[in-house]
Formats: sequence, C-alpha cells, structure tokens
Amino acid sequence: MDATNILAGVIGGVGGFIIGCILAFFAGVTYRKRTAEAELGSAEEEATRIVNEAIKNADTKKKESLIEAKDEIYKMRSEAEKEVKDRRVEVQRQERRIQQKEESLDRKLENLERKDETLQNKIKAAEVRLEEAEKIKQSQFDMLEKISGFTADQAKEYLLTNLEGELTHEKAVRISQFEQQFKEESEQKAREYISLAIQRCAAEQVTEATVSVVALPNDEMKGRIIGREGRNIRTLETLTGVDLIIDDTPEAITLSSFEPVRREIARIALERLIQDGRIHPARIEEMVEKARKEVEQKIKQDGERAVMDLGIHSMHPEMIRLLGRMRHRTSYGQNVLAHSIEVAHIAGMMASEIGVDVTLARRAGLIHDIGKSLTHEIEGSHVDIGVDIAKKYKENPIVINAIAAHHGDVEPKSLVACLVQAADAVSAARPGARRENLENYIKRLEKLEEIANSFDGVEKCYAIQAGREIRIMVKPDVVSDDQTVIVAREIVKKIENELDYPGQIKVHVIRENRAIEYAK
Repeated sequence: MDATNILAGVIGGVGGFIIGCILAFFAGVTYRKRTAEAELGSAEEEATRIVNEAIKNADTKKKESLIEAKDEIYKMRSEAEKEVKDRRVEVQRQERRIQQKEESLDRKLENLERKDETLQNKIKAAEVRLEEAEKIKQSQFDMLEKISGFTADQAKEYLLTNLEGELTHEKAVRISQFEQQFKEESEQKAREYISLAIQRCAAEQVTEATVSVVALPNDEMKGRIIGREGRNIRTLETLTGVDLIIDDTPEAITLSSFEPVRREIARIALERLIQDGRIHPARIEEMVEKARKEVEQKIKQDGERAVMDLGIHSMHPEMIRLLGRMRHRTSYGQNVLAHSIEVAHIAGMMASEIGVDVTLARRAGLIHDIGKSLTHEIEGSHVDIGVDIAKKYKENPIVINAIAAHHGDVEPKSLVACLVQAADAVSAARPGARRENLENYIKRLEKLEEIANSFDGVEKCYAIQAGREIRIMVKPDVVSDDQTVIVAREIVKKIENELDYPGQIKVHVIRENRAIEYAK
C-alpha cells in the first residue's frame, strides 16, 4: 500500500513536472510571439517615418534645385542680353565706320572725276600745241633743206658720221683716263686697307727656340736624373728623342731638340718626375706616355681655341686637330699656327673694308697652311697636301681655291683668294717674323732623320746635339748585333753623299732586347 502510494506519488510528480514544462513552453512561445509582433509594429512605424522624412527631403531638394535652375537661367539670360547688347553696339559702330568710308570714297570719286576732266582738257590743249609745233618744225626743215642743199636723211647721216668719229676719240680718251684714275685709286685704297689691317693686328714678333730649360729644386736632383750608370737619362733620351744637357748651370737642365712636340713631351715628363721624386726607367716610361697624351690633348685645345677666337663654325674635328698640330710647326722660324691666325685676322679686316664675306676670308686664312701639319708624314708640297685635306673634309670651293692659290701656283678665282695672298705676304714679310737660318737648320735635321728611317729594321731615330748626333733604335728581331755595325756604316755613307753639314755627325745605333714577365 505504501509502495503503491509512493509509486503513484512519483508518477504524479513526474506528470506534473512534464505538464509544467509543457505549459511553460507554450507560455514562452506566446511571449516571444507578442514580443515579435511588438517589434514588427515598431519597425513598420520607423519605416513609415523614414519614408516620410525621405519624401520631405526630396521635396526640399526639388524646390532648391528649381530655385538654382531658375537662378542659372536668369543669369544666362542676363549674360545673353548683355552680349546681344554689346554686339548691337559693335554692329552700330561698324555701320558708322562703313558709312564714313562710303562718304570718303564718294568725295574721292568726285575729286577724281574733276581731275580727269581737267586732264582731258590739258591733253586736248597739248595736242593742239603739238600740231602747231610739227607744222613749225616741218617749215624749218624745208627752209634748212633749201639753204644746205641736203635732204633731212642726208643731213642726219652727215651729222651722225661726224659725231661718231668725235665720240670714238672722246670715248677712248675717257676710258684711258678712267683706267688710270681707277688704278691709282685702287692702289691707294689697297695700301690703306693693308696698312689699316696691319695696324689693327698687333701681333708679336715670332722667334722659335730649339731648347727648353727645366728648373731643379737642387743640384742633387741632377744625379738622380742621370741614374746609376746613366740608365735614367739614357731611357728618357731614348723614349723622347730629346737631348738632355746637364752642365754646370746651377739647378737647371737644358732640353735640346728641333722637334717642339718631342721637347714639350720631355719637359712635361721631366717636371712630373722631379715633382714625384721616383725616378727609374719604368716610372720614366709611364710619365713619358702620360705627357704624350697630355700634349695630344693640348694640341686639340689649341685648334679649338683658334677656331673659337676667330668665330669660325662647323669645322671638321680632324681639321681642328691638324690646326692644333701647327702650334708645333715652324716656317723660317715663324710659328705656323700663330702665322695662320695672323693671316686670318688680316684677311678678315681687309674683307670687312671691301665688303667681302669676313667669316669666309678668316676661314681661308686660318687653314691656308694646314698642309704643313702633315709635311713630315706625306710627300708633296704643303699647298697640295692642304688642298687634298680641304677637299677630303668638304670645305667651301672658295676656301680650297684660296689654299691652292696663296703661293701663286694657280690663278685666284675670288677676292677671298687674293686677300689670303696679300695677308700671307704681310704676315711673313713684317720685320722679325721669319728667320732663314732656323728653317734651314730644321730642314737639315729632318733630312738627317729621313735618311736614317729609309733603312730596313730602323724602329725610331732622333737627331740630337743640334744635329751633331743621330740616335737610331733598330728592331732586334730584324737586325742582329753584327748587322748593327753594317747598318751604321751604310747610314754614314748615305749621310755623307746626300747631306751638307758642318763638322761631323755621330751615328749611334742601339739594339736592345727586353723580356717582360708578370708575377702572379
């Protein structure tokens, strides 16, 4: 009984719990439904409010846009009315101008008509007077025919014959007078132009030396330059072809060579070695090579400076380099580049006086001796070489003719060629410009080197000691030790047969082998 009651109580409790849970579930569902319906209602109200606000905002924007559009239309209408008004004023102004021009044309037309009427009256009066003059003229001719016994044609022929004879004589006399006067005036003008050009071109007198002096910091440096057993000085003389004279002159060494380029290379190299302090054969070779490059650069700069100073443009770079080489060439002691610049200035000044192209005259004067920069390398006269160079680099035909004619080899075809001839003569003939002895001396040294170079196996040769010695380097793979004696003897014989020289000339043939390896 008790167990039954307990079981019934448990079952009842469980059933009550289940029923309570079911009732609680339905109560929660009902609550959530009410909550969702409430939220849905509030969302619909919010949506309605937002839509109403959007409609209000849209109406406001619409009204604002309409107001802005009306303002813009009003503004555009005002501008259009103003523009129309301005154009109307302009049209009225143009109409007034046209009307004034029409009135002016009408007045001019009336004046022309009056002048035309007056002119017609004058023409008629002139025709009447011309008829009267013809009648008087005819009556006079009839009277003259009766008096002279000649017809009009016969009298005309007689007068023309006499007049022709008189005019022929008068013409010959006048032509002779004019020719004489023109010749005198031309000579006078030419003297004035040349003298004026000489006065304006105040060039220095040119003297070229064949020695350069290098200052030393002390006399001890002389021993370092000579080196052990003379190897340093021998290397420097061999590489440059310049004779180093070391005497009792305190703190100075003299460089002697007739070739200015070699002397300049040796001077620069020696000064650099003295500054550096390291003097040995390898360093000497390095400095000589650097000095050679520096001199080549200086040659290019000299050519560019000459062209720039004279205002000459569009010249080929190779022509400019050849101009720079002329700095190291002399003609009868006169520096060729200085002479060419002087000729260019004088020719340009004379051209400006007579109305010829000044730039063209300067160009022709500057390069008239350009062939002298290659006379050591190419056979022929400097005129022929210069003409070939100018043609190669497409110079103006007038300039080419001026180069060819500046020594009278061909006829000048232009005033520029004549001016270059005159300027060349003026530059060369002024006092102190040239020295014959120096030119002969240089030619003798060049001939001496030319004789040595004519033998097979000769690599380099340099005339030193003012031409009293020639130093010749031969190729060791071509000339043997025994053959050096034979080569020296053959060179001596050729010098004796072909060259005139004072005293005696020492022929020094050098054969040297070098072995070079690198430690790695």
